[in-house]
Amino acid sequence: MITESFDDKTQPVVSFGDFYDEQKHLIDVCLVTFSKQIYDNVLKTFDCEKIAEIQVANGDIPIYRFNHSGMDIGIYLSGIGSTLAAQFCIESNFLIGATKYIMFGSAGSLDGDITDRKFVIPTYAYRDEGMSYHYAPPADYIYIKNHGRLAAIFRELGLPFTEGRVWTTDAFMRETVGQMMLRRSEGCIAVEMELAGVQAVCDFHGLELYDFLATGDVLSGNEYRVEGLKGANHNMDKFYIALEIAKRI
Repeated sequence: MITESFDDKTQPVVSFGDFYDEQKHLIDVCLVTFSKQIYDNVLKTFDCEKIAEIQVANGDIPIYRFNHSGMDIGIYLSGIGSTLAAQFCIESNFLIGATKYIMFGSAGSLDGDITDRKFVIPTYAYRDEGMSYHYAPPADYIYIKNHGRLAAIFRELGLPFTEGRVWTTDAFMRETVGQMMLRRSEGCIAVEMELAGVQAVCDFHGLELYDFLATGDVLSGNEYRVEGLKGANHNMDKFYIALEIAKRI
């Protein structure tokens, strides 16, 4: 099986030092958003300074620094999907030295009764993607180790949330009824596209990840409801929650 053939033990042939100068240590906390609308609003609202660029053939990804309540915080607009999100995370660590990442985005609900009007704090992520297997031994799920700390912060802030397993997929057009029912039977309450891979690379490189989600579209049996997706993707509440998290970690 291909999942038995990955190598997370020997040294890589390529390193970031082959593309950049030495590793920098500019900030400690970095926010990761997948919403261009949130990202643009932050750049308009705060005095942001570009401190690095992730170099990509189809367009460089700038990393900005802004100050909030006396604290310097980084932010960048991540690529969507486990591979890009995980790659950008570890590459940004080399460029700016951040060791704590607060990632927030949207997810599809697998049980509207559980997730309705609540944020989701993942506890485990089902590894239905490829990136995590290069960084962690084969297993169905990866543990989201900072979920307890994040839940405590949400309680302190008085925010509505639920905890549970999520399903990380590379192929959202293949979220079939059979797969959905199987994941639900295992306790998954939402489906998203990044977490398993990002958690794996953070564990491998000793970085701390704090991830929370807002559910928008709902998958239920043969029915698909999309009306909540735009708000889950682009509402600014997630950004301001991330700022409160940054103060507390």
